[in-house]
Amino acid sequence: MTDNLFFFLASLTLLCALMVVISKNPVHSVLFLILTFFTITAHYVLLNAQFLAAVNIIVYAGAIMVLFLFVIMFLNQNQERVKTSLISKFTGTIAGGLLFVVLIAAMKEATVRTYNPETFDSQIGMVENLGKVLFGDYLLPFELASVLFLVAMVGAVMLGKKEVGEKHF
Repeated sequence: MTDNLFFFLASLTLLCALMVVISKNPVHSVLFLILTFFTITAHYVLLNAQFLAAVNIIVYAGAIMVLFLFVIMFLNQNQERVKTSLISKFTGTIAGGLLFVVLIAAMKEATVRTYNPETFDSQIGMVENLGKVLFGDYLLPFELASVLFLVAMVGAVMLGKKEVGEKHF
């Protein structure tokens, strides 16, 4: 039962993620990204990581998607379409193909662990254990991510700031 649910969620996640990239309307892309976040949240629930599931819904599907929609509507990109050249399409295809090759190579090296009920820890995805790992082993990447978010917020404020005498388009 769990295997069937996992494969259904995995295929739905991949389909929604593909639609994010394929959709021509940016608002539709954001809506598909919200669906992708919901399916990833379901994966977290299957992995017994309830805290990460709740954070994913609150932070990503809630706050960040509202921010993306605001930026899309703020920039008003629907008025003019940018024509892409053949070189950029070719370069994008090459980059996507190389990313696919790297993904396949990484999947070939991955090992699937089996479930052992004697050594299974049901508290692995709980807040206390996550905090110990996050603020212990991964303290530097966590702090670097917080500095990156701070720089992004300052950049968003600077982009949205209107100068005196500037026309509103």
